[in-house]
Amino acid sequence: MSWDFFVPVCVGDLVKTGGINQYVVQDVVSAKQLPSCLNKFKAALRSQGPLCILEHFDTGYSVLQHCKAVDLAVKEDTLELLVQVVSGLSVSLPSILVSTSLSAAERKEKLNAVKMSVFLLCKLTENLESDSYRQNIVTAPGKGGKKGKACGEGLVQWDSEREQVLQALVQLFQLDIRSLWSLSLVEEEFISCVTCCCYKLLENPTISHVKSKPTRDCVIHLLGLLIKKYNHLLGAGVKVIQMLQHFEQLSSVFAQAVSVWSTEYGVRAIIGEVIREIGQKSSEELAREGSGVKAFASFLSEVSALVPELMIPNISVLITHLEGESHTMRVAVCEVLGEILVRVLCGDGLDESGRADRDRFFDTLQEHLHDSHSHVRTRVLQVYTRIVNSKALPLCRYSEVMELAVGRLMDKSINVVKSSIQLLAAFIAHNPYSCKLSSADLKKPLEKETSKLRELKEKLEGTAPVAVIKASELWAAMVPELLVTVRKELEPTSEEEKEQQEDEEGGEVEEEKEAEDDRATAVKIAQYLRVNNVQYLTFSSGSDDDTSELNQNLPPTPQKEPEKEGEDGELKKQEMLVQYLKDTETFALQVERAISVINTMLYWKTTSVVQEAVQFCVTVCEFSVANSISGVRKMLPLVWSTDAAIKDAVIHAYRRLYLNPQGDTIRTKAQTLVDSLSELMVDSSLGTIQCLEEIEFFSSGSSLQSTVVQVLWERFTGKRETSSLYKRAAVLLLGMAREVVLSNLDTLCSVALGEKVTEDFLLARDAVITICNITDHVRQSKGAPFRLPQDHQLFTCLTQAVAEGVVMEDPYWQSFMEQAVRLIYFLAESPDQLCSRLLQRSARLLLDQIAEGGEVNKDAVNCVCLAQLLAACGCVAFWQVSHLERSVSAELRRRRGETEEREEKEKGPAGKQTANESTMEEELGLIGASAEDTEAELIRNICETELLENLLSAFLPLLVRVCGSPGRYSHPQLTTAACLALSQYMMISPSVCEENIRLMFTVLERSTLPVVRANAIIALGDLTVRFPNILEPWTQNLYARLSDEVPSVRQTAVTVLTQLVLKDVLKVKGQVSEVAVLLIDPDSHINSLALNFFNELATKDNAIYNLLPDIISRLSDPERGMSSEDFNTIMKQLFSYITKERQTESLVEKLCQRFRTAKTERQWCDLAVSLSLLSMCERGFKRLQECWECYSDKLTEPGVYQPLLSITAKLRRGAKPQFKAQVDEFEQRLTAVHTRGLENVESPEMDEENQKAGVSAEKTVTRTPAPTRGRLKSKEGQESACFEEPCCRNSLFLILVTR
Repeated sequence: MSWDFFVPVCVGDLVKTGGINQYVVQDVVSAKQLPSCLNKFKAALRSQGPLCILEHFDTGYSVLQHCKAVDLAVKEDTLELLVQVVSGLSVSLPSILVSTSLSAAERKEKLNAVKMSVFLLCKLTENLESDSYRQNIVTAPGKGGKKGKACGEGLVQWDSEREQVLQALVQLFQLDIRSLWSLSLVEEEFISCVTCCCYKLLENPTISHVKSKPTRDCVIHLLGLLIKKYNHLLGAGVKVIQMLQHFEQLSSVFAQAVSVWSTEYGVRAIIGEVIREIGQKSSEELAREGSGVKAFASFLSEVSALVPELMIPNISVLITHLEGESHTMRVAVCEVLGEILVRVLCGDGLDESGRADRDRFFDTLQEHLHDSHSHVRTRVLQVYTRIVNSKALPLCRYSEVMELAVGRLMDKSINVVKSSIQLLAAFIAHNPYSCKLSSADLKKPLEKETSKLRELKEKLEGTAPVAVIKASELWAAMVPELLVTVRKELEPTSEEEKEQQEDEEGGEVEEEKEAEDDRATAVKIAQYLRVNNVQYLTFSSGSDDDTSELNQNLPPTPQKEPEKEGEDGELKKQEMLVQYLKDTETFALQVERAISVINTMLYWKTTSVVQEAVQFCVTVCEFSVANSISGVRKMLPLVWSTDAAIKDAVIHAYRRLYLNPQGDTIRTKAQTLVDSLSELMVDSSLGTIQCLEEIEFFSSGSSLQSTVVQVLWERFTGKRETSSLYKRAAVLLLGMAREVVLSNLDTLCSVALGEKVTEDFLLARDAVITICNITDHVRQSKGAPFRLPQDHQLFTCLTQAVAEGVVMEDPYWQSFMEQAVRLIYFLAESPDQLCSRLLQRSARLLLDQIAEGGEVNKDAVNCVCLAQLLAACGCVAFWQVSHLERSVSAELRRRRGETEEREEKEKGPAGKQTANESTMEEELGLIGASAEDTEAELIRNICETELLENLLSAFLPLLVRVCGSPGRYSHPQLTTAACLALSQYMMISPSVCEENIRLMFTVLERSTLPVVRANAIIALGDLTVRFPNILEPWTQNLYARLSDEVPSVRQTAVTVLTQLVLKDVLKVKGQVSEVAVLLIDPDSHINSLALNFFNELATKDNAIYNLLPDIISRLSDPERGMSSEDFNTIMKQLFSYITKERQTESLVEKLCQRFRTAKTERQWCDLAVSLSLLSMCERGFKRLQECWECYSDKLTEPGVYQPLLSITAKLRRGAKPQFKAQVDEFEQRLTAVHTRGLENVESPEMDEENQKAGVSAEKTVTRTPAPTRGRLKSKEGQESACFEEPCCRNSLFLILVTR
């Protein structure tokens, strides 16, 4: 063979005349002749084998030339032939490559066949891949998601053929075909031909999908062979970077590829090449769009997850990106550090270098917990969560990182907050300390052990300290004396000794004799040192026998005393214990702080944060963290949330905590479940019980229900000894299993309301609550109401217990009495008769007690008992009214409905004519309305006349007398009970209310007891709902309690007024400014209630907008004396609700007009500050310019000038050039007038210049248009003359909606 095949750079180069002995395509077959030529190619392959490519190369080349014109079948046949050629070469080459007798001609022949077949196969594969990609785009699925049938089959077929091509190439390149080239130097064009084909296949958008895994793996292994054997390392690194920039989906593919190349093929340098290229990217380049920064970041993250140990040598290159502008790269680098810390630099077996790297990486991560970008902070917190879950965080960093995590709970980013909660949950789940102890429990042990450590130190310091001198220092101090002594002892003193020494020096002395002389000298020195008490000297020369001989002559080495060693060891143990307790206390404090913060997040508006907070509460409860039950209880009301996700999260949390008990038997599980639920029920309120009922712990599908109910009955009845708290919890839990407990009503009465009822009124109260809950659903069912006869055991027990309790001084009697009276009116037949007898019996017992008591403690006992009797009277009056308006009214409606139905049935067909006559009345609703009005009038008459003619009327004068004579009746409990009972009596009828309303407001204003004032506010709120016309003139007195000196009274007042205003019972008047003052209340709870008031009020159309001018006038009143800082804080919150452009424009005009009537400088400043707080728009700015005359004469005041100047600064941001010019001109006018005023004050000599400036200012004012005046139309189109002048403020409030 006289020619050589050179792989061309361009396919068309093969038809051009080449160099000497260079192969050139001779005959390019036309598209029509290709099928016949392919048949010849196929026949030659069967007869000649793979070397037939040497003769039929032109046929394959012709297919490439006519690739766009030939059919798909021709290209597929060609591809199949080329795959067979390459596979045939892979089979035949191994024997030839190992042969030593291979001639140059045979080598050239095989080499040309390899290059030709690989060239054609790669180029044809590239063409087919391009065709497949184009076809995929053209036939992409539409809305229906369906592709053409032929298209789908073609794509599937090409996927399988592509895999065969790659397998053939991998099989070929696994052979050492480098020996076919001279000096084993494979030409670069040949390798590029193969690699270009591989990278072309990787450009497929579906290459990262699961279905493309075989193709992906083949490409990765083929490139790995080329990198390892054929010097493609540098080219691969560059190509990876280029493709990542253009194909973002390849990040995971190349991460897998780099991992395979570095591990399976041992080419670790490829990671360094790629990371070095990424590290050299400048921050400006990565900030540009299309720079591939997302792909780079994803690639780094996935590579670090696959081979983290190989990232450490190159991490210094990536660290520089932490200072760059790209937050995506910062995230990626932090994730790389996290993977290294979790999987490489962890454990106790690290050397000094590893520990240094670990600490440096942790410091870097901690720095980026304060990164400027929220995404970086979020991912760093997630990295720390993984580190903590993997137990890779050093103990010394626990408190520091946890403190940072608690701080991130206040982050403005929701994602950061959620990640912080997850990290804190991981800390609690994997902490090395004891979470069960609170910081208060740890304080005493820490103080005890710290004092013990102090005593040990003092004890050791008290003993005589022994100076410790180093051996080198001791020897240096001994050397001068030692030299003098040795010379003195060893130098000859007589002439005979000198002669003897000279003879010995002149002759040859045997080595053994010299050694003996040396040892003898050493022994003499040691003996001398011992005589002179010289210690800590050791000789190591000589044999073991000699050493033992010397050791006998040496002084004994001083040893530490055993007692001393024991004390040192005890000191170290004590220091470790104290440090552990300190770390535990620090951890406990941080956990408590985190719990308190996260508990507040349970009521955030962001659903995902609430879900994370609920999950955190579950975690801390599962690990028995101290105070964890507080969060579990606080999230319980969320079962009423309108957000289904939050409601489900809370229900699942409670079921996870309480319905998965541990135990081997059902009995054990039931006891565990009851114990956990009882802890939750201890001291629970009625609201808590209702929330727990919503969770349905005792659902019918629960397998534990019967056993749990049995355990609860045992605890309640006393069969199992338990405390009173758990008895009460048991009876409340029994109330949730209604069907089971309803049949055991007698048992409840005998146990809780029996002879020992006076010993535990709380248990009796909870039993009554349980009975109410059980029968509540029965009463709500259709049909006749469920009621029990008056002589039922239940009512006998209740009336006896209530009456006997009146003359007792039990603090829990009143709560029991209230629930007992409520139950009587719920279940008893003729409850008014029962309660009348109850009051008679109670009064008789009280009179008997007074008669028996004589003069001893008469006043004190009578006051308490009288207070309890009055409380019972008020409670009966309240429930009597409720019974009439609810139960009796509902029963009247039910009976009327039954009567109407019965009459319709009786009429039958004969009554059709009458029915037709009444059709018009029914359509107009006159029949039903008149009947309801008649029933309501009947109820009102009963309340007005009959209720106050029975026993209740006997106590009303006493109530009025006690409330009206606070000096005489000064007992706190009596005053409280009388005032509350009087308010309940006032609910009966308008006449009673009108007669005593002045007395009630007098009590509200003048009572010295905060509890009385708070109760009066609540009662007056109820009366406002019931009799709004009577209470309307007294509204100002209700608002006055918002400034009460006691926080509890202010809290009650704002709560009541919020309900009245938001339910449109009270008009929204200027007194709302008193609520605004509470926005700066020192009590945080009152502050939040006031904020909630305005949040809800803002949902009403124009409510806050209409009130703002009046609020500003009231708060800036000099008589109020509010500081400017407080005024700014309140106004900033209120102006945040003004979001409409039209409202802003109108408020600008109204506030500017107020400058004319404002009299003090403080009022000017407050108006200017209010203007600056508005979200000014172009229309508002125009109105501000039009009102120039209103405030221009006040601009000399800095408090007016500075806020108005800040408006121009806000308007200038992002403004258009034309509008910006107007703002600049306005600012110049402001500054000119302000400066003119200052010059008049500071420089009287400049009168002439001031006059000129005044003339120009007057001209400017003349050019300013006069402000337009008029009435603002509201959203509904109605005119609203809102605060055009101060004199008409009281005429514009919301219309009171009648009840």
